[in-house]
Amino acid sequence: MTAPGARHERPGFLARMTLLHLAVVALVVVLCGGVYGWLTYERLGRDAQNQALSIARSVAAGADVRAVAAALKDAGPADLDPEVLAAGPLQSSAEEVRRRTQSLFVVVTDDEGLRLSHPNPELLGRRVSTDPSAALAGREETSQERGTLGHSARAKVPVYAPGSDTEVVGEVSVGISRDDVLASLREDITPVAATALGALGIGAAASTAIARRLKRLTLGLEPEEIATLAQDQEAVLRGVDEGVIGVSADHRITVFNREAGRLLGVADPTALVGTPLAEAGLPVPFPALLAQAAPESPALELVVGPRVLIVSARTVRPTGTGVPELGWVVLVRDRTELQSLTRQLDAVGALTTALRAQRHEFANRLHTISGLLGIGDAEEARRYVAEVTATGPLTYPAEQAELLRDPYLQAFLGAKSVEAAERGVTLRIGADTLIRGAVTDPQDVTTVLGNLVDNAVRAAVQGADEERWVEVELLDEWTGDGGTLHVVVADSGDGLPAADAERIFAQGWSTAGGPLGAVPASLPDAHGQGFGLSLSRELARRRGGDVWVADPGRPGGPGAVFCARLPGTVAERTADDGAPRDDRPGADVRELSGGEA
Repeated sequence: MTAPGARHERPGFLARMTLLHLAVVALVVVLCGGVYGWLTYERLGRDAQNQALSIARSVAAGADVRAVAAALKDAGPADLDPEVLAAGPLQSSAEEVRRRTQSLFVVVTDDEGLRLSHPNPELLGRRVSTDPSAALAGREETSQERGTLGHSARAKVPVYAPGSDTEVVGEVSVGISRDDVLASLREDITPVAATALGALGIGAAASTAIARRLKRLTLGLEPEEIATLAQDQEAVLRGVDEGVIGVSADHRITVFNREAGRLLGVADPTALVGTPLAEAGLPVPFPALLAQAAPESPALELVVGPRVLIVSARTVRPTGTGVPELGWVVLVRDRTELQSLTRQLDAVGALTTALRAQRHEFANRLHTISGLLGIGDAEEARRYVAEVTATGPLTYPAEQAELLRDPYLQAFLGAKSVEAAERGVTLRIGADTLIRGAVTDPQDVTTVLGNLVDNAVRAAVQGADEERWVEVELLDEWTGDGGTLHVVVADSGDGLPAADAERIFAQGWSTAGGPLGAVPASLPDAHGQGFGLSLSRELARRRGGDVWVADPGRPGGPGAVFCARLPGTVAERTADDGAPRDDRPGADVRELSGGEA
């Protein structure tokens, strides 16, 4: 049974790779050394044979050798007696040549192959142990053979009779000991062997270095583990509903899954892998994002096309390995639906606030009527009801709210006026307001209008003017592609620097903290603090409209004037159930409240 925590019973991949490298290097060294040794041995053997041939030729050409060999050609047994031959001049001269040339033997024979000289006198007069027929036939011969004195490289040449080049009277055989050849081989191969051992050592060192580098590069993981991680990564990258972008330490894209491509509008995400981040053309401020990639760092909200995205970055640093940071992981999440729900909730919240205010005022009136009836003063109650009916519907703190004919706009701005009043700011509707149609896209309208009004209220509260006010003018325009809503929002604040008139629309800009990164601990707010104006402009431009600063204002007031143009957000109003349309000012207000003017 495998012990807990044991991953492998056999040596690891890197150990096996090191052993394999060493085995390959050793095999190559042995093969090369063996081939070199064999070739050297063959060369030295041929050299020894050539040396023996030269010595044999020299001996066979000697006049004394030729004369003695010719004289003993027809000799009887007494002339070939070993003692006689050992004391003869041929034995002494042959031994002299052998000692001088350090040969194994120098043997002279007669025309029948009987030894006339030999290092071992006891073998004189006997036939040689190897075949002398080639030399006795008049041919020179070289070979490597084993004789009575051992293995040797030898040469055999014919001995001709004096004054003749054709009459063979004997042969000379000279041998070079194989031990001498091997001694020369050892001298030649020693440097080669040392070089081979050095190569083996270098190979071992290189294998070890490669193994260590592979271990660092693979973070100590085995190939099976790497394959499993790759499969898991592919499954995760394809399965998550978030965009994942991997960035290496040298700012190159290493991972870009399909969801990130979909959210960022990239047609072929795989084509960006390996691309430098600066050349990828992505709509994300990566330098600022990666610079603040820490667990406590905030996410960044971006508007990319029709989507609102949350982008965050985290540094990747393997734990417990001592390896420096590998890069960053950037997560891209789609907040479009959540943002849409948020805008709807904001609108519902505004209406709820307005209805709560109306309920409070209506309850006060009912309490008054109930009190009058309770004390029996029916006539006074009747007069009070008549006064309430004459004064019209319940009102908001917004001045000139009757100019708003659309009930949705009136309720929304009425709720904003309640919020503004709580902060000491008066919200008023401009005298030039003229809304003849009905709002058809309340989400975008309330997002843009709400951001502009919220910013204006904030500016008025922070302004130096004690009379704090925000003025909103609305005008609808009928064009060929539908109704366009024009919005103008002014305030009593201190305005903004002219240089910031365009920069405030940059994503992440905040009048309190400047551009992204100036206040790293603050997440940009979706209503004007770093994100609202950018979102408002994006929504307007997506419709073919725009949001811009008409007048940056000045310190001491009046403040900035913002304008917005929202095509396709209003439609012509029709009377319900075929009833005639009431065009009198305040008609829609009375309709919303259920009363009459």
